[in-house]
Formats: sequence, structure tokens, C-alpha cells
Amino acid sequence: MTSWVRSARRAAAGACLLLVAALAPVDAAPAGVLPIPDDPLPPGTPSYVGAPAVPRPVRAPRPPQHPFLAPDPGNNIHDDAWMTDAYPGPGPLGVSPAVTSRLEVAECASLTFDRRGRIETVCVGPTTPTLKLLDPVTLRQLASYRLPNRRIGLNLFSDFSGGGYFYLDHRDRAVVPTGNNHVRVVAQNAAGTGFVLDRDYDLTRVMDRQDKIVSVLPAWSGELVFVTERGLVGAIEPGSGRTRVLPLDETITNSFAVDETGGIYVVTTAALYRLDLADGTPRVTWREAYRNVGTTKPGQTSPGSGTTPTVMAGGYVAITDNADPMNVVVYRRGARVAGNREVCSVPVFAAGASATDNSLIAAGRALVVTNNFGYRGPVGSVLGSITAPGITRVDVDADGRGCHVVWANDDERSPSAVPKLSLANGLVYVVTRDRRGIVDSWYLTALDFRTGEVVFEQRYGTGLGHNVNYAPISLGPDGTAYVGVLGGLVRIADRVEQRVRRD
Repeated sequence: MTSWVRSARRAAAGACLLLVAALAPVDAAPAGVLPIPDDPLPPGTPSYVGAPAVPRPVRAPRPPQHPFLAPDPGNNIHDDAWMTDAYPGPGPLGVSPAVTSRLEVAECASLTFDRRGRIETVCVGPTTPTLKLLDPVTLRQLASYRLPNRRIGLNLFSDFSGGGYFYLDHRDRAVVPTGNNHVRVVAQNAAGTGFVLDRDYDLTRVMDRQDKIVSVLPAWSGELVFVTERGLVGAIEPGSGRTRVLPLDETITNSFAVDETGGIYVVTTAALYRLDLADGTPRVTWREAYRNVGTTKPGQTSPGSGTTPTVMAGGYVAITDNADPMNVVVYRRGARVAGNREVCSVPVFAAGASATDNSLIAAGRALVVTNNFGYRGPVGSVLGSITAPGITRVDVDADGRGCHVVWANDDERSPSAVPKLSLANGLVYVVTRDRRGIVDSWYLTALDFRTGEVVFEQRYGTGLGHNVNYAPISLGPDGTAYVGVLGGLVRIADRVEQRVRRD
């Protein structure tokens, strides 16, 4: 047996041990903050590459503030109701970054921030999700609330139901779809030191028992809209709890977007929809089928678009399709439009090696997409699978009649993290992976939004516990970056005060 095979088997065994450990209660650790352990560092692996960035702000229209969401950009995994993945505030500039972490043996992926700047997150283990309130600096736990168990099968690391998506509402309440097909509204107590159940909507009477809620968001009119894996779209009246549903009969595996005109943008494995509520009932306003090879490419969780729809300024909405090569596709989002609804379809990445399961960044007319092709989950990563490179910016033409590629970074590999943009400093943040021998080194990487060139890379950890596995990068109110990982949560912050220079 070769040393590589022995090493690979040890790594796979370690992955299994981590999964077994994850079955333990999330709060089994002592009250103090334990760091996520690292694998031994291979020789020659740099901890930092590049140089500190000089802020170059990006001016782009911001989405209107949703009346039933906590203030942007701290209310959901994609920052706002349009799902732009763009922050108006700063992120790390790469000035001697300090890295700390909190061990949960569960992935604390979706981060929100309450009105006091504290983190609210759902840490999702293989079976048990837990709502957590954390100090944003020390990562110390301030409160926790156990949620109903998830119902999972073989797709353990690609099933986002049961807590993967949630949002923080305008009253600092976490609205969470649960594994038993309820939607729980969980508030903070009066002192802000604990959680209390405020409302529980039971959806089992309107859903197939085998179905699962994927995501929930408020419509602009206040109804709680939800989507399910089997293609059910529903709307809950907050007061009465009355629920009206529309079956699309197409698989849904991602979240959705809403806009101020009442539009609800849902992507299935077959088409992009705009739905609107008519007397509280979801109705199809338009449907656009997209190109699809019909297979689940490595790096995707379903045989379709892997993107939550992204609403853009100028009346657009964008997704990626599932063609080969994959395209960034932009549509006019109005209820009625003159001429073609599709604005453009731009191929990105190489044929036979293009896929994504992460939302697009939007800033004005610009979109940024990452390539996840080849990501085969945590065990595949441990055993050495390498993902295809590629990060590309595509802009809608100024006249609105087409789109064009602005830049393409064909070197960086971002296996599965949701990328983010800081408008305040002009940096695109991605998680990249460097594999040397049998050890994975994971980096927070900052790209120049205008050119796609790498500005700096900061290693935040090594090994399975630091695999991001479809989680986002999140930016806190003070410019700190957080990365949800399989082992818990990582914090990356500059060691000096940031000053944003306006130019």
C-alpha cells in the first residue's frame, strides 16, 4: 500500500470521525470558546499572500429596504431582499489579519446581525440545527435555542432544508423553516439574553409529508412566503396563519428573491418564475425555461440552476442556467415587457467544467459568478478532488440590449463558498483552496472588483473542519469577515482600524 493511499485513508477516517462527533449535542462543549482544530501544516504553505488593499469604493444603487426585514445587509444569507450579496460597508483590507474561530462541530452558515450588532446564526449539524446568539468579537455564545431535527438522507451536505436558510425580521425575530415542516418565529427575550418562541406556523396540513421547506421570506406586503423541495410555493398570513399554496411541480433547492413591486422570483430545476400574490395566493406572472443539460454536475446539488435569483437595478433579474458551458442569464423582471424578456445569455468557464451552486453578486449592472465544478462534498475534498478554476464578472450593456464579460480570473479555485462584495472598498471576497499533499489549506481571498486580480489571500485554517461547504462569507458592521465552516465559525479581522477613502 502506498503512503498516499494510507494517508488518504487516514484522512477519510478523520472525516468520518468528525461526522460522528457532529451527532453529539451542539452545546456539549464547555462554556468557553474552543477553536476549530487544524490539520498539520504542510511545508511551504504560505499564511498570507499579497499586500493590504487600498479602498476603492464602488458606487451602485442599493435595494430598497424591505419593511419586514431587519436592516440591510444583516437580515439573511444574501444580505437583502434582492439577494445581491453586496455589502455597502467595508470588509478586511488584509492588514495583518487576525484569525479566530469557534468550534461547534456544526456549520454556522447563514449569519444575521441584530440591532446591537450581535450575530444570530443557525448552526446546522447532520441532524440537529440550533439557533445561536454570539458575541461578534469573541464568538462567545450568549444564547441558544434548539430547533427540530432535520430529515436527511444520502445528500447530507447538500440538503439546505431545516435551517440552512432563515431570516431576521424587522423586530429582530429569527424566522426559521424547520425539519418538521413548521415555520418558527423566535424572538429574543426582553433582556436580549435568551430566545423565546413567538409564533409557530404548522404547514403539515398543506404539504406532502415527504416534502421539505427550503426557504421562507416575507413578501413586500407582509405575508410569509415559503418554497419546498417538491415545488410548492405558499404564502402565510402572519395574523391568522391562513396559508394558500401553488404547486409548481418542479424541484426547488435554492432560496428566492422578492422586490418592491410585489415580485417573487423562484428558480426551479426547469425554469425561472415571477410570481405575485393575488388576494394572498401565489400566482404565476411569467415563466422562462432556461437551457439545461439535465444532469447534476459535480459542484451542484440538483440538475438545474444552482443560483438563488438575483434582482438587479434597472429592472433585471439574473440566474445561471445548466447548459454546457454554463451561462449567466439576465431577464427583464417586470410583470409585462415589450419584446424579449431575456436580455442576454453569456457563457462562462470551460465546456465540460462549468457549474455553480452559489448566488451571483450584483452591483449596478455588474454580476460576479464563481465556478464550483468538481466539488464533490467534504469527503471528496479530503480524498483529493480538485475543483475547476474560474471567477468571472459579466455586465449588462449600458443600453440594456445585451451583456459582456468584463474580466475572467482563470486561476483561482473557489470550491463552494458564496462570494461577497464590499462596495465600500471594492473587494470581492471568495474562499479558495490550496491542496499540498493530503492537507487542504483554506483562504479568504480578496479580488479587485474592477480587474479580477488577487489583492491578498489569508489562510484561515487547514483540514476538513475549515471546509466551507456552500456557506457564505459574511461581513459584519465593523468590516470583520466571517466564514461558516463544517467545524463551526471563523472570524477574520484586520488588526488596525479601517479607514475608507472616497475617490
